[in-house]
Amino acid sequence: MAARFRLGARAADGLRRRLWSSQARDPSGPPPPSEVVDVAALLKDATVGAGPRPGARSRPGPKTTSVLLFPGQGSQAVGMGRALLRYPGARALYEAAGRVLGYDLLELSLRGPREELERTVHCQPALYVVSLAALEALRHRQPEVIETCVAAAGFSVGEFAALVFAGALEFEEGLHAVKVRAEAMQEASAAVPSGMLSVLGSARSQYKAACLDAREHCQALGIKEPVCEVANYLFPDCRVISGHLQALQFLQKNSSRYHFRRTRMLPVSGGFHTRLMEPALEPLAQVLKKMDLKKPLVSVHSNVDGNKYMHAKHIQQLLVKQVVSPVKWEQTMHAIYERRKGTDFPQTFEVGPGKQLGTILKSCNLKAWKTYSHVDVMQEEEGEETSDV
Repeated sequence: MAARFRLGARAADGLRRRLWSSQARDPSGPPPPSEVVDVAALLKDATVGAGPRPGARSRPGPKTTSVLLFPGQGSQAVGMGRALLRYPGARALYEAAGRVLGYDLLELSLRGPREELERTVHCQPALYVVSLAALEALRHRQPEVIETCVAAAGFSVGEFAALVFAGALEFEEGLHAVKVRAEAMQEASAAVPSGMLSVLGSARSQYKAACLDAREHCQALGIKEPVCEVANYLFPDCRVISGHLQALQFLQKNSSRYHFRRTRMLPVSGGFHTRLMEPALEPLAQVLKKMDLKKPLVSVHSNVDGNKYMHAKHIQQLLVKQVVSPVKWEQTMHAIYERRKGTDFPQTFEVGPGKQLGTILKSCNLKAWKTYSHVDVMQEEEGEETSDV
């Protein structure tokens, strides 16, 4: 069961300082002291006042607390970020991102082209930044959501955004790590034709047998050491299988044999969360070793096992392992929302483009989903602040 608590004055202020107090990073690493930019100063106009005042507080009930979910690759869309530009803090994040990445991320996010935005090397940084920019919008509209947050989780690259929110990682450090991760994963993807297949199954679905048969099919085609395995556990009867393209094509052609109701190729460039991504491990490990990771100030749950991070070294290890391990999102949802019968659920906010995580939550826990909202990042109209699935 997720811990139930409200951030005290010291913790809330510490969260804000650690969330946005960072130093700019260029693509090659930390800049010289003369080039350091104070992101906290850039975001001064977008912060939430002085925060909670010290003093005795009664423990709030679960329904007055919140959970934040940060989406991953596949949720991107041209135009994302447009609804956030009226917030100075959001614009400042994109300006800082340009210094780290060396290109105009905001222009790419708003206008595409779609093919470039969907490339892993661009998509992962774009999702990371737009999710944290959406957090700035939420901070303005409903600051109490930030102050009463009890848990956060992010899907794949979204986990980096969740850790920045929780104060474990600084914005530009996190973006630099995401940049390195994305470049390494893009390179690994280019080495082998691979992809990811979303599978809606049933109680009779045979995922292991299907993957085994697909690997044997690849071997018959002359592919050595073929990869085909479950890469994402989304909700009951829904999995994402990742591996060689020939294996995924075999599964699509023979889906009825394994009692798959529907299959769909995902708009990603590689077989993520499998050993096909092993070349990306060392670059990410090296960049994380150089960073000053901290224990999160709110519970952040790992994709690798669904458990919350307990210390900084744990973060360093599992963020690397996550690249080649299945995303256990269904297990994460159970860990966050499990509670005694009759206990209220927290408010849940999906912070970033799309509503995929809300849809998954609905299938994992219908009662928890009833308090779900989405922070819109696409619309320009003032009235489009949040919308329920």
